[in-house]
Amino acid sequence: MQTSHDRLTAVSLFSSSGIGDLALRAAGADVLVANEFVPERAALFSVNFPDADVLVGDIRDLGDRIVHSVKERLVDRELDVMFATPPCQGMSKNGRGKLLRGVRDGLRDLIDPRNQLATFVPPLVMTLRPRIVVFENVPEMDGTLVLDDEGNLIELLNFLSDSMVGYHGIWRTIEFADYGVPQRRQRLITIFIRDDVHAKMVNFDSEFSMTKLFPEPTHAVKPNMFQAAWVTVNEVISDLPSLDASTKEMSRSEIPFHYVPVLDEKKHWWISHTPLSASAFDNQCVNENCLFDGNVAHGTSRNASGINQAKKDTPLYCQKCRSLLPRPSAIDRSTGELRIMKGFTSAYKRMSGDQPASAITTNLSYVCSDKKIHPSQHRALSLYEAMLLHTVSDYEWSWILPNGKRAKDGLIRDSLGESIPPRGLETIFRQIFRLDLCSIDKVLNRTA
Repeated sequence: MQTSHDRLTAVSLFSSSGIGDLALRAAGADVLVANEFVPERAALFSVNFPDADVLVGDIRDLGDRIVHSVKERLVDRELDVMFATPPCQGMSKNGRGKLLRGVRDGLRDLIDPRNQLATFVPPLVMTLRPRIVVFENVPEMDGTLVLDDEGNLIELLNFLSDSMVGYHGIWRTIEFADYGVPQRRQRLITIFIRDDVHAKMVNFDSEFSMTKLFPEPTHAVKPNMFQAAWVTVNEVISDLPSLDASTKEMSRSEIPFHYVPVLDEKKHWWISHTPLSASAFDNQCVNENCLFDGNVAHGTSRNASGINQAKKDTPLYCQKCRSLLPRPSAIDRSTGELRIMKGFTSAYKRMSGDQPASAITTNLSYVCSDKKIHPSQHRALSLYEAMLLHTVSDYEWSWILPNGKRAKDGLIRDSLGESIPPRGLETIFRQIFRLDLCSIDKVLNRTA
C-alpha cells in the first residue's frame, strides 16, 4: 500500500515489531519512519509496513537520521502523529521492585538507564513539530524519575511537559478491556497536542477540553444501556480444538500456531489439580483416602525490611494424611528436602474463562507465569490463542521474516507481550483524529 496524501502521516519510535502501529494504520495514518533497537523485531516491522523506512539502532544515536528520513518522506506535507512506546521494564512493578532491591543492596543506581530513553523524544518533537504526540507505557510511567539536562531528578511526565514547549498535554490510565479487548491490560496513554491545533479545537468547540481526547468506554465489567459486557476468554477461544501439555501428540493441532509446550510430569500434576481462578500453590490433598481441603493456603507476608514476599513455610504435605500436595516445589540444596517453590502467589494460576484474560506477556507460554493456565485445559495458552486475545488476529499481519522463514516462538511471544492490543489503541487514535481539526477533512469520511 503506497502512502496517500489523503491519509495522516506518522512516525513510530521504540516500534518493536509494529503490532501497536496496526492501530495507527487502521485509524487512518501511514507510518513513514520507524525506529527499533532489536533487529529481529525491526525485520517483522519492515515486512508488515513495507513502505516505512525502518531505522534499526539506538534512538540516542539515530536522532539526525530519523529527522532526515522524516523530512525526506514528508515532501510538502506536515507530520501529523509521533507515536512513542519507550521501554517499560524499568517502570513496571516488577522492574521497579528489582530496581529498588538493587538500590538497597548497593548494586544499582536509583535511575534505571532504560527510563532515560524517553527523554530523547522531545528533541525530535521540537524539530519535527508533529500535530499530535502519543506516548504509551505502563501506569508506573507516572512517577518514574529521570535526570534532566542539568542532572537533576525530575518526574518523567513533568520532564516531557517542560521539554515540549508549545504543546498541551494530558495523561490517563486506560483499561483496555473497556474497549472490547478480551484482556485486562492497563496502560498510561499520554497525549500532547500542538498549541495551534489545540486552539482550533477550542474555536470549533468552545466546551472542548483535553479529556475529550479519550474515548468513552464501550465495554464495562457491569454492562449497561451504553456499554456492553467485557469480552471474556471463553467467548474468544472456547471453540478451538482442545490441547493438553502431557504429551507431544496432545499438545498440537492442525491450526497454525495452536500448540503448547509439553510439561514435565511434575508440573502437569500440579496444574491438573488446580481449580478455576486458583493457584497451584493452594492445591489441596488428592489422596483418594483423605481429600482434606483445609490445608493452609499460600500467601505473602512482610519481612523485617517491610518488603512483601511469598511465605516460605506453606505446607507441602497434607496436614491430615501427610501425602504430598500437588503444589509447586523444589529441592532445598542445603537440606536435600522438598520446599515450597519461590515465586509470586499468582504463579501457576488458572485464568477465569468468564472474564478477560490477564495481560498477555512475554511469558505467555509458561504456566509458572502470572495467571497463564488455560481456564479448563491443563496447559498454557497457545500462540494462536494469545494472538486472538491480543486482537492481532483482527488485522492483516505476517510472521514471515524477510528471509522467508517464520518468526521463532520467542520472537512472537516478545512481539505480543511487549506491544499493546491494537483494537483498543485504534479506538483511541480514531477519537484523537476525529477531534484534530487540522486533519478532520482527511479522516471524517473514513471514521464517521
